[in-house]
Amino acid sequence: MSGIYLHIPFCKQACYYCNFHFSTSVSQQGAMVKSLLQEITLQKDYLAGEPVHTIYFGGGTPSLLQADELQALLAHIYATFPVAADAEITLEANPDDLSAEKLLMLKAAGINRLSIGVQSFHETDLTWMNRAHNSEQALNCIRQAQETGFQNITIDLIYGGPTLSDEGWARNVQQAIALGIPHLSCYALTVEPGTALDHFIKKKKMAATDPDKAARHFEMLMEWLNTAGYEHYEISNFALPGWHSRHNSSYWQGRSYLGLGPSAHSFNGISRQWNIANNAAYIKSIAANKIPFEIESLTTAMQFNEYIMTALRTAAGCNLEWIAEKFGAALVAHLIAHSQPYIVMGRMERVGETLRLTTAGRLFADGIAAGIFI
Repeated sequence: MSGIYLHIPFCKQACYYCNFHFSTSVSQQGAMVKSLLQEITLQKDYLAGEPVHTIYFGGGTPSLLQADELQALLAHIYATFPVAADAEITLEANPDDLSAEKLLMLKAAGINRLSIGVQSFHETDLTWMNRAHNSEQALNCIRQAQETGFQNITIDLIYGGPTLSDEGWARNVQQAIALGIPHLSCYALTVEPGTALDHFIKKKKMAATDPDKAARHFEMLMEWLNTAGYEHYEISNFALPGWHSRHNSSYWQGRSYLGLGPSAHSFNGISRQWNIANNAAYIKSIAANKIPFEIESLTTAMQFNEYIMTALRTAAGCNLEWIAEKFGAALVAHLIAHSQPYIVMGRMERVGETLRLTTAGRLFADGIAAGIFI
């Protein structure tokens, strides 16, 4: 069981907080799609014949793809890999791209899950983030997607920003619940080095983020969504029963996946590799039938640390029996010993053969994981 990720590195405009690889010029879009088709062929053996259960178009803004481009990419994936009949096929989209016509095209092409970058239903937040859509488009695209027959929908929301009050955050979350959206991915606003937001804050042109507000918003979020029946199955992800993201879950469960396109990462259990984050260099290299990537072989310590980092983020937590089988009794003992201080603090708990974060511990997930690493 494996997944395929395709990075579509184009956007209409740059959001101030974003540090993903993308270009606001779509002049190379045709050449990029051609290169992706070729990389699919070049990578046909990477997954070693494992069935593909998830396909994910990320970016960037994959909703900028034309109908024929999307159909060609999916057709070539199906012709090259053994894709499961019930595969989850996700496309990230911005609200301003999702017209009724575009939604029908996506459905006809085989997309069965939409990930919509709403971020906020408030105009002030969207303007501050430099988003390309407005609040009306955010609402309308969700309703149109539902009317088109898309049931499997997730939206992104961002909390903790300087323009978002506690009351505004409550309205955002309640709006999502009222719309009947089965999956929410909610992220604290993070200032990444080198972004426009980082520059503006350093130049005192924008207010700095408030970690106390972000923590408060996260605690509110957990309470509201728990009351509404959502399962908090990963630190940033909440879903109604039966609507977990199969693709993202495969990352957290350590399954193999193939990343296609510039900056895309691939993982096969023993090594990780990533493509060059440069559109022109990627296209030129693929044209010469060479995949421009770097690779890192994962030591036992690296594999253990990665498992701890991802498993602790999930409601399932760390399975001691699996760790004993995979890494041996010594690392089980290490995990138990280094978890004890957090258990005493009430930030972790042991339930049978599982170690996991408590609700209070979810605020400190990264720090706890780092404290357990070898």
